Amino acid sequence: MSLEITFLGTGSAFPSPSRGASALVLRREGQCWLFDCGEGTQTQLMRSHLRAARITKIFITHLHGDHMFGLPGLLCTLSLQSSPDGSRAPVDIYGPLGLRSFLWRSLELSHSQLLFPCAVHELVPTRDQCPAEEFRDFSGLDRGEALAQAPPGRVLHLDPGEDSYLLLEDEQLAVRAFRLFHRVPSFGFVLEEKPRPGKLDVRRLEELGVPPGPLYGKLKSGSAVVLESGVTVRPGDVLGAPVPGRKLCILGDCSGPVGPAAERLCRGADLLVHEATLGDEQRDTALQRGHSTPGAAARFALRCGAARLVLTHFSQRYRPDGHGRDELGSLQRQAEAVMGGQEVTLAEDFMTIEIPVKK
Repeated sequence: MSLEITFLGTGSAFPSPSRGASALVLRREGQCWLFDCGEGTQTQLMRSHLRAARITKIFITHLHGDHMFGLPGLLCTLSLQSSPDGSRAPVDIYGPLGLRSFLWRSLELSHSQLLFPCAVHELVPTRDQCPAEEFRDFSGLDRGEALAQAPPGRVLHLDPGEDSYLLLEDEQLAVRAFRLFHRVPSFGFVLEEKPRPGKLDVRRLEELGVPPGPLYGKLKSGSAVVLESGVTVRPGDVLGAPVPGRKLCILGDCSGPVGPAAERLCRGADLLVHEATLGDEQRDTALQRGHSTPGAAARFALRCGAARLVLTHFSQRYRPDGHGRDELGSLQRQAEAVMGGQEVTLAEDFMTIEIPVKK
């Protein structure tokens, strides 16, 4: 089962000829899940190998324009490409409280109508996710008749016991959000696959007299079977150890996590995507603006035991061709120095990274 991410925009603040604004796509089982949607994301999609029509879920880390200004336009384009019979798959959008109002107002004022079902699920932030003077309570937006016209969706509150938000869960995976500190409330997302059943021991199956065929499938799926002889064979009798699932962690803009959930949820991540807007030599400026440096990202990756760290969301001063005011490669060296020489990847627009299945 393939699992890969493609970066569509790796720059901060605004799109430029060198880097698009924040956006990346996770592709799994033919579906595309979009994380952040800065201005120009739909153009970046057209330039990539991805198909926008396959997007079924969108996750917005925070309500800064370079992470969401492309969303109304993308949705309208998807609508133009849809059939009026509503055959297009519905789109679920997850993001901070206020996102539903932003989308509804944008579509309402532009006289835009979506020809496919869309739901906006809002995460209610806590006041300690940003400076006190920057916090805005959006819980009262668009009440009454206006709210009834807005897209449907759930309002998700922090689970105090888990210190996180459960966004979705099925038999194969779970997606959770955790809190980050930024100039406005920001979130990180963790996608974790559930363990897969181990391999069937064919020799043991033969010894127990289980005939090849449908009974193998039942055992593999976790169900016990009763043979004609009356013997009951249970999955634990013939299955090897479960195969661990993969874990992908994507953090929004932040100077660090809020609460213990981030480190716990990201522990053992196969791939950790972390912002590094400015170099370590500008640490004070980065912290003042609610951002991270390569060193800070690397220290978080070490605490989590992440197998691979990918840095993104670079200041536009760092150009991919290396001719910016500061050398881009210095960001990589700073992170790798903290990680004891372990390789760190610098994201580039249209870079694709596959997360292989564990054996």
